[in-house]
Amino acid sequence: MTLDVLIYLYLQVHHDMSSPLAHYFLYTGHNSYLTGNQLSSESSTTPIINALKKGVRVIELDLWPNSREDDVEVRHGGTLTSSVKLRDCLNAIRDNAFEASEYPVVITFEDHITPPLQRKVAKMVDDIFGGMLFRPNHSRKMKKFPSPESLKRRILISTKPPESPENQSQKVQEEEVESNEDKDDGSKLNHKDESDDESEEEKSLAYRNLISIHAGKPKGNVEHWLLDHDQVRRLSLSEQVLEEIAKTRATDIVRFTQRNLLRVYPKGSRVDSSNYDPMNGWMHGAQMVAFNMQGHGHYLRYMEGMFKANGGCGYVKKPDILLNNNKIFDPRVNRPVQKTLQVLVYMGEGWHSEFGQTHFDFYSPPDFRVQVGIHGVPADIDTKVTRTIEDEWVPVWNEEINFALTCPELALLYIKVVERDFSGQHDFAGQTCLPVSELKEGIRAVRLCNRKGEPYKSVRLLIQFRVFNH
Repeated sequence: MTLDVLIYLYLQVHHDMSSPLAHYFLYTGHNSYLTGNQLSSESSTTPIINALKKGVRVIELDLWPNSREDDVEVRHGGTLTSSVKLRDCLNAIRDNAFEASEYPVVITFEDHITPPLQRKVAKMVDDIFGGMLFRPNHSRKMKKFPSPESLKRRILISTKPPESPENQSQKVQEEEVESNEDKDDGSKLNHKDESDDESEEEKSLAYRNLISIHAGKPKGNVEHWLLDHDQVRRLSLSEQVLEEIAKTRATDIVRFTQRNLLRVYPKGSRVDSSNYDPMNGWMHGAQMVAFNMQGHGHYLRYMEGMFKANGGCGYVKKPDILLNNNKIFDPRVNRPVQKTLQVLVYMGEGWHSEFGQTHFDFYSPPDFRVQVGIHGVPADIDTKVTRTIEDEWVPVWNEEINFALTCPELALLYIKVVERDFSGQHDFAGQTCLPVSELKEGIRAVRLCNRKGEPYKSVRLLIQFRVFNH
């Protein structure tokens, strides 16, 4: 088998990386320190390290006072999750940030700490990251974000700027009453007034100067949320809020994301660390579609498929249709077919050496079939299935499948192999998800992965890809 056959995606960074950050999708994690569920799992640096090594570029940390209120820890507040020291998390990020990619890492802080502890965090961040930390010029408003190219091997901090000292007291009282409003994921806020000889304003200033991406929660009505201010910013919406406002404000959201950053996060009821459909965020231009990386399921496979693009660097350039401010894209309006993707599934191999003789069936060789689907804008979603090849470890299907695509730039090709079981419960036999825009045409040996997204050593499908323009 030649090397060309084994290469079915572009392996190097090939997108233009000189545009503002708002022009890219960023590989984004949610509660990046949790090892399991959202209510009782351990907090650790391990999932942070694992995420960075697979190319994740946005790490989320929840900052809380420790029990003595003299230091900062990371935990999911209002739950039974354990805590991990903020210092340990920052050290883990510093040491692993650029193993998988040299493009910038953004740390989003969910901040539940007082001004004295904010000052402590500012010093900690400065000491640990030093020259790696990107500090914008705070003397003037940032009218557009810097580019990934200009921020190579830099760390950016994104959080809400501290409020003025006179508003701090009122804010604390409000947050104690409206404890869940800020994050919508079960976290509860609990601030305590602290004071020392240094003014609250000086403490807040050091922390404020860390922030390169200003964040905020929605206030007022939808029109106010999506106003395009002089200074670019990050807005966070839960998955269900995005879904609701997109019904009537789809083009407003897309327009907002042409300059500003939109982060989407899982709804609070996902206590099992499950995920949602990321395409709803992407097709509205959302750059930071935040996922629980410790989970499983097909939505996480879509996330991994998207970020196999552009050499797996964690930044994928948004298609031009999402950046055109003369004709704002509406993902729910049907467009003409742009391309046809032809997938010719020839054969599969590798299961016999990967699994035991009786893994699928005690009495006979397996009966394999292939599910091939497109996930993308609503008009492009489709799934097709090959016939079942019975009693064969090296099945040959030789079947052609065609998909008409109205928005190929956002389309993901999802392939799954199952072994037919007479009980009706089909056995999983491998999967992969690939960005259509990155596929290399021709005959390719496509490697399949297990349920966790880890590649099998031997299992591959021999497939021919062809793309026809309309």
